[in-house]
Amino acid sequence: MTTKIAGTAETNETRAHQSVLIGQVLCLVVPLVIWFSPLPLAPQVKHAFAILAFMVIAWITEAAPFALSGFVGCFLFWALGIVKFDVAFSGFADATAWFLFAAMVIGMVAGKTGLARRLAYTIMMRVGATYPRILLGLIVTNFLLTFIVPSGLARVVIMASIAIALTEALNAARGGNIARGMFLILTYAGNIFDKMILAGAGSITAAGAMEKFGGIEVLWGMWLFAFLPCSIVTIIAAWLLTLWLYPPELDTRSQGREYFRDELVKMGPWSRQETEAGLLVGCAILLWVTDFWHHIPPTMVALGVALFALLPRVGVLEPDDMRLVNYMPVFFVAEAVSMGNVLQATKGLDLLTTSVFHGIEPFLTNIVSITAVFYWVAFLYHFLLASEISMLGTSIPLVMDYAKTHGLNPLQLGLIWTFASGGKLFAYQSGVLIVGYSYGYFEARDLVRIGAWLTVVEFVILMLLVPFYWPLIGIQ
Repeated sequence: MTTKIAGTAETNETRAHQSVLIGQVLCLVVPLVIWFSPLPLAPQVKHAFAILAFMVIAWITEAAPFALSGFVGCFLFWALGIVKFDVAFSGFADATAWFLFAAMVIGMVAGKTGLARRLAYTIMMRVGATYPRILLGLIVTNFLLTFIVPSGLARVVIMASIAIALTEALNAARGGNIARGMFLILTYAGNIFDKMILAGAGSITAAGAMEKFGGIEVLWGMWLFAFLPCSIVTIIAAWLLTLWLYPPELDTRSQGREYFRDELVKMGPWSRQETEAGLLVGCAILLWVTDFWHHIPPTMVALGVALFALLPRVGVLEPDDMRLVNYMPVFFVAEAVSMGNVLQATKGLDLLTTSVFHGIEPFLTNIVSITAVFYWVAFLYHFLLASEISMLGTSIPLVMDYAKTHGLNPLQLGLIWTFASGGKLFAYQSGVLIVGYSYGYFEARDLVRIGAWLTVVEFVILMLLVPFYWPLIGIQ
């Protein structure tokens, strides 16, 4: 048995090495072909597409670490004269990357002080200690937190702190099915729930563009009810899929609620640091929930709380704690945003989106075909623009224009297109996925597995919602 496991591990390692080698070759060949090809494009646009091909291929095949590939791409945009430095590295001045950094610091606050562990034990005492119940508890909690924490990044950090404590409590191996399943589903759910509720940066960006370019009113309640059946089905589907793809290798029934109760007793009463951490996290959540009143950006809130946590005497973190932060995901997000900005600056984005909509027009004959085509085109289009904000912010105006010129409902098409951006296969496509991946509990191929299944599930649900349910609530 041991020999068989060792042989399987060796085979997987060989395949991974071969995949990386193929990716490294493609990273050189494909960009060179695009760069020197006689395409009828302006040199600046053609060269931008060549560098984009390098970045996307490197990210998909993991030919090099994500952050390194992105750095090389941004450098080439600048060094080869495609754009100026301030555009090539513009993502590093974008709020998204800094929000990710602040969210990671807040997660460190919850982890270091024991707040996350206490919260995990308290929740599991009520949800149950078996692996299926823990999974369901993580998914439902993630969904409910979407209403009060309007950021998938922040929710993944909060839920990851709980999951880490749970894996320790269950004595689950880091690369085992239990830990892998928990981190995979909390990560992917954190990404997809942002599209079902008008809460995440992507959906908020899309709603603003729909109102501006579509001339329509996008209501929070309408968005919620439009996808509410999908939210319920997704919770159940995600739970069953994770149990099927990652069955537990341990019998977790023996732990019981008594284990978590005993651990809470061992922790004793709330410490001063736990109380301070609870106040800091609570302050962040309160400001996020009430942003409709004070209009303070979520990034400003997160960064302010994170910096306060580092202040001498009043904070709960030490300067040395910052050495433990994994900055690579922050750089990765900044590089992905930079790529989208370069495409926009070189007018390559306009060319790309215009070509896409011109090509799909013959297939848009009725609401069923429109739903299917828009869903899968948006899914494929997202491969080229790693940032959801860039993808939605630049394509929604074209979707609104198409709806108005063809006598279609702008709200309907906008909701379909935005929802389709939730389907992803690779970490580089979303800051939320990058954060979950950075914890090291699952691999890139695991994300492809769960992402492929849930993307198909969401498509089937949407094909039922749009023609049958949406007309009942006034979207037709």
